[in-house]
Amino acid sequence: MTALMIQGAGSNVGKSMIVAGLCRAARLRGLTVAPFKPQNMSNNAAVTVNGGEIGRAQALQAMACGLEPHTDMNPVLLKPESEVGSQVIVQGKRVATVKARDYAALKPSLLAPVLESFGRLKATHDLVIVEGAGSPAEVNLRKGDIANMGFALAAGVPVVLVGDIDRGGVIAQMVGTKVVLDPYDESLIKGFIINKFRGDPRLFDDGYRMIADHTHWPGFGVLPYFSDAWRLPAEDALDIAVSTGTGVKIACLTLSRIANFDDLDPLKSEPGVQVVMVRAGEPIPADAALVIIPGSKSTRGDLAYLRAQGWDIDLLAHHRRGGRILGICGGYQMLGTLVSDPEGIEGPAGQTPGLGLLDVATTMTSDKRLTRTHAIHAATGRPITAYEIHIGRSNGPDCARPFAHINGQPEGAMSADGRVMGSYLHGMFSDDAFRAAFLLDLGITAPLRNHRSEVEATLDALAAHLERHLDVDGLLALAC
Repeated sequence: MTALMIQGAGSNVGKSMIVAGLCRAARLRGLTVAPFKPQNMSNNAAVTVNGGEIGRAQALQAMACGLEPHTDMNPVLLKPESEVGSQVIVQGKRVATVKARDYAALKPSLLAPVLESFGRLKATHDLVIVEGAGSPAEVNLRKGDIANMGFALAAGVPVVLVGDIDRGGVIAQMVGTKVVLDPYDESLIKGFIINKFRGDPRLFDDGYRMIADHTHWPGFGVLPYFSDAWRLPAEDALDIAVSTGTGVKIACLTLSRIANFDDLDPLKSEPGVQVVMVRAGEPIPADAALVIIPGSKSTRGDLAYLRAQGWDIDLLAHHRRGGRILGICGGYQMLGTLVSDPEGIEGPAGQTPGLGLLDVATTMTSDKRLTRTHAIHAATGRPITAYEIHIGRSNGPDCARPFAHINGQPEGAMSADGRVMGSYLHGMFSDDAFRAAFLLDLGITAPLRNHRSEVEATLDALAAHLERHLDVDGLLALAC
């Protein structure tokens, strides 16, 4: 037993969740298991134990395995900076920013580090569970592929294909994938799973048989929709769950290049908090107690996007009404007076006026700060365990009123009235004592919850869900 790959008949079919559940199920069986995704595209990244960055889904999968995140788990990470270009991270470090049309020329050189990282994981674990990207049915992208069949072929890994019945057309998804694949690629597929079924799975018995008859692939089960999926960090901005809580309203702006939005996850689970994602074209709710401007992969680009939605006007009105504003990372930079990018690191060189709610200015620099951090919150004295993942340095008079201190040095900034705050600290709300103290300052008396324990319990529930509905023994037996 060494490796098994989960690919999808389309994007967002639930591959990441299934891999996390299989990782936890394998771990509970006493196996040492690690996750692996050759290539990911996401602006929701995690800082690894070896000082790099990987996709957030692989960090969750590492947690399912009982491991610290490591750059080998996602050796190629693409972080979109515009509609046509992405930052390329290889084994945790930025190597280039390329336009989409130029990435095809770069891909062949990335197979070597992908196989190198995979080899290290395979050598040190009983099992590696691999997640594909997008769909192998995108055969126009097959040349130089490192994410799906190109990797599976090079590494000799069997594939199980996942289809999403919730979208409709799952029979066509599965049968159509077989039809368009090269015969040798198709031979690597050893079975299929139907995901996200709602209702009685027996109602799909005929469809399940049709897929098996037309593809000649064995089925490993129909997996009902996992209702607690919202409790786990999402990687895709399209999957940001709405809050299930009621009470004090916290609004977060859904920026076009929103990054590291899992900062919100611990808040969404609070019973006394209602987290509202403000989408394009929607006003910021007038009754919000706090507005969060989250991280962004393109600060100047999202400043323009924010203004195009009229949110700059809403933010000024919110502040005049006595509301509070928290900017995290790119959101912190936007709150200042000016964002300068003289080298054109995030896009065309130039500068953009900020929102002017904090008296700080930011200059983008080529060096990237990527670290796990321990800080002390200035207002409450509570410790914060967080991480930083950003370019740019922010300075100005409001930095004399820091949001926090790191090793005795000021971090972030606050306005003179204390109602506008900016910080580079991601993941701050995962720290239970700090979260409770911060919410208390908003008038929310929140019970002291253990957020990590809740995520662990949800991973256990996910593994049990897979065990009930899928042939997990058969899936793991495929690994070779």
